[in-house]
Amino acid sequence: MNITFIFILGFVIALVGVIPPGLLNMTAAKVSIKDGHTRGLVFATGVCIIVIVQTIIAMEFARYLSRNPDVVDILQRVAFVIFVLLTIYFLLLAKKKDSRPNVETNVKSKKSRFFQGILLSSLNIFPIPYQAYMSITFAAFGWLAFDATSIFAYVAGAAMGTFVMLYIYVFFFEKIKSKKIKSQKNMNFIIGGITGVISIITLISIIKEW
Repeated sequence: MNITFIFILGFVIALVGVIPPGLLNMTAAKVSIKDGHTRGLVFATGVCIIVIVQTIIAMEFARYLSRNPDVVDILQRVAFVIFVLLTIYFLLLAKKKDSRPNVETNVKSKKSRFFQGILLSSLNIFPIPYQAYMSITFAAFGWLAFDATSIFAYVAGAAMGTFVMLYIYVFFFEKIKSKKIKSQKNMNFIIGGITGVISIITLISIIKEW
């Protein structure tokens, strides 16, 4: 198994998962604007520490499920329906409205920012099912194995992908928010595109198993 390829898989999947504005990336941006880029990066580092733990948990869960193919088949079909519905919702049904996340950031010290990143990332459990599902899907394609080396490479890629996207929010948020991408309509389109791609990957995986 190509370790570099596995690292890139983890990197891309994590990076894509952090693209839509949410609590973590918007907080990183707010911290950067209010307290400076350095503290924004400290916050991002705290987030990535938890991402590492969450991705390891997800990989272990995926490894367990991979030993039970009947359960995986059911989960894939359920996930396919969910992602298709989400794609339809975000592309066609989401209401047009501006979303301006307002995250108050009153803590000043670097240490506090680091632990703030750990705390907020711990509250965000989405990466666990997301990474577990994507890991199972990649394993079905033969792109990913669950040996220690592959898990390490994937987890490292996931942490780096998360950090890079947070880095972009920290340093380029002022430019990003001045563009149309900040509107809820455009973000719904981006999220719908992401779920659409995942739906296609899932469908291919299901067809492959037939």
